[in-house]
Amino acid sequence: MASSQARTIHCKIGPSILNSNLASLGDECHRMMEEGADYLHLDVMDGHFVPAITFGHQMVQSLRKALPKSKCWFDMHMMVQDPDRFIKDMADAGADQYVFHVEATQDVDKTIRKVKEAGMKVGVAIKPKTPVEVVLPYVEHVDLVLVMTVEPGAGGQKFMDDMMPKVKTLRKRFAELDIEVDGGVSPDTIHHCAEAGANLIVSGTAVVKSESPRDVMVKMREAVRVQIPNWKNISS
Repeated sequence: MASSQARTIHCKIGPSILNSNLASLGDECHRMMEEGADYLHLDVMDGHFVPAITFGHQMVQSLRKALPKSKCWFDMHMMVQDPDRFIKDMADAGADQYVFHVEATQDVDKTIRKVKEAGMKVGVAIKPKTPVEVVLPYVEHVDLVLVMTVEPGAGGQKFMDDMMPKVKTLRKRFAELDIEVDGGVSPDTIHHCAEAGANLIVSGTAVVKSESPRDVMVKMREAVRVQIPNWKNISS
């Protein structure tokens, strides 16, 4: 992990804004923060690493003007090939955290270093078919690890419970690590994530499309909070 100091693990909920009404994205981002989101999860797709294309740094720059850094943390999930080429633009646009896939770069250590040099927090992500062992050498150098619980690139997929052993392995070996999960996470599946040791919870449809996003986020946050004392007993 990036810091060697002892720290307390907290649960944070980050709505995936790609599930919002894109015609009024700025308003939707404000709404999520007012409803109690801890951060916003922004999915960037380039049409190469995944088939879909979403938005680039210009959109992030526009959202940052509407949501100053003091009011909102932008967690960039970079589903892009060769993530190095986007680092400077995203940093200049106001991104706070840059999470890239280990499968998308030839030199993970170099990409980590470049993200840090650009002034952003850095995370590494793994797809469902990537063994958790691939990411272990980098954990001490990053701020978080993202375990995908669906195949990246499309919303509305079913949560993959069989990804939880990866989370358990990370939590058992790195007690203070921020572990993020993304894909199909809802009040119906949050207990799997909480028991495994995930503390950064990305949720799209379940939060954004809910009649009461606040209630959904409170419920998921509490589900993780009550499990935190049990994590020291996790076995992979």
